[in-house]
Amino acid sequence: MSKINHFIPEHRIAYFTMEVALKSEIPTYSGGLGVLAGDTVRSAADLELPFVVVSLVSRQGYFRQEIDASGRQIEHPDPWEPSQWAEALGAKIAVKIEGREVWIRAWLYVLQGHMNGAEPVLLLDTDLDENHADDRMITHHLYGGDEAYRLKQEIVLGIGGVRMLQALGFKIRHYHMNEGHSALLGLELLQSFAHPQEDLREGESPYNLPRVRDMCNFTTHTPIEAGHDKFSYDLVDRLLGEVIDPGMLRSLAGSDCLNMTRLGLNVSEHINGVARKHAEVSRRMFPGYHVDAVTNGVHPFTWTHPAFSNLYDQYMRGWCHEPGTMVRADLIPDEALWQAHVEAKRQLIEKVAAQRSIHLDPERPILGFGRRMTGYKRPDLLFSDLRQLKKIAEKQPFQLVMAGKAHPHDEGGKKLIETLQEQIRTCVDWITMVYLPNYNMDIALAMVSGADVWLNTPLRPLEASGTSGMKAAFNGVPSLSVLDGWWIEGCIEGVTGWAIGPETESANGDDAVDLYRKLETVVLPLFYQDRSAWIKLMKGAISKNASFFNSHRMMRSYTTEAYLR
Repeated sequence: MSKINHFIPEHRIAYFTMEVALKSEIPTYSGGLGVLAGDTVRSAADLELPFVVVSLVSRQGYFRQEIDASGRQIEHPDPWEPSQWAEALGAKIAVKIEGREVWIRAWLYVLQGHMNGAEPVLLLDTDLDENHADDRMITHHLYGGDEAYRLKQEIVLGIGGVRMLQALGFKIRHYHMNEGHSALLGLELLQSFAHPQEDLREGESPYNLPRVRDMCNFTTHTPIEAGHDKFSYDLVDRLLGEVIDPGMLRSLAGSDCLNMTRLGLNVSEHINGVARKHAEVSRRMFPGYHVDAVTNGVHPFTWTHPAFSNLYDQYMRGWCHEPGTMVRADLIPDEALWQAHVEAKRQLIEKVAAQRSIHLDPERPILGFGRRMTGYKRPDLLFSDLRQLKKIAEKQPFQLVMAGKAHPHDEGGKKLIETLQEQIRTCVDWITMVYLPNYNMDIALAMVSGADVWLNTPLRPLEASGTSGMKAAFNGVPSLSVLDGWWIEGCIEGVTGWAIGPETESANGDDAVDLYRKLETVVLPLFYQDRSAWIKLMKGAISKNASFFNSHRMMRSYTTEAYLR
């Protein structure tokens, strides 16, 4: 009997996401959005919330990153075999794309929570014998191909996803769109709940928009206009045809083009950004919409190094289910906390040595920087003034571990990776630095737990939330970060870490000066001169940040503010 039968009877929340990080060996994620989706589902499982996830199988993954001898990013396919991890379900549904029937099946991956729960994850797949050769590839590459390829994927995800849930017999009480990629589900629901033509008065719309809105909520993640998917109506007409009345579609998705974010906003009753600041920015971007804030969080067990997990089990029992108990981190003896950090740092040092043959000094502080490589993240800010950087490093030596992928089409991001490799070579005599290729969940855990300081330097206000610093906090690692995204809420100066510059957007140009000042006069002196005060800082990161910026709190907020309203 299929495992799917276990999940059918209960009414569920359908969580639609283009990418989801299930584990490092399953490359169905590219970065923060997918990792957040994975943490969302893991916490739903731990809290035993009735979820079902709908995503794409992405058979060829995102890409495996290589850094060549010149410092350039080389992208390689990163295929995986779904049958090794998931069960092929018997149901098949079809969507019409370019006038052809495109058949879709689903793979069932059961995500087991750390506690007792489990959640079904449906990975949609078009690689079927019934399909045209081109259509078999629709679900191969995560964020691959051109604009037409992306729209085809979003048709499969949004429209195909709703039909697959119906075919499998799921009873859905609520739909949650994680970013705009799945917003076409709103069109499918409008069709599903349309009033029969014979029941309508003259001029009355058949579409029950209030009912659809009541069933949907939408989470927007990007404060950058270019980050929102938009498709010309010529392309929409060619690929999708007339799904609903064209006038209705344009009223929901935009008059000039199909804006997936605009569509998601208009078919959802509850809309939220992923930090308080991001909600403010989103309200400015989309005036007239009520955008709440549900600040992101990270999954406690997934992002805590085993040495710290064991420590928390001893002194803060139940922390995995009730992370709020981590406010009691002061109960942990200083030496025990430090030894847990020493163990995590040792493992990072060993990983660096194994992958790059570079040997870091365990007695010197390690700065960690890991995220998607793109211009607004400013990974090169630390290298703005090499003279000043050298002066700081010669007096108070430190080390740097970096990682991150640039989107294959982001030439600026790829150039940044080349620049960073040049800086590593330039500074080799006075700073030990390493760039770890193919950033994934395993490398991320090693970095956020083994670093001494977590560095984040985005341009304000372009960091919607950011979650890497939250992961670091679960391991007692303080952040040194620009005041943007979640850090505006999480920074207590000198208690959970340090701010780079003020919150105002006009301060972006002065951030390098403040970064150097904080490193030289505050961060490095504290590390080298006052172990007791540093451990107090570690406890501050745990008790003030990990206790709140976790996905259990996030999911409880979604449940009370969106799902059960």
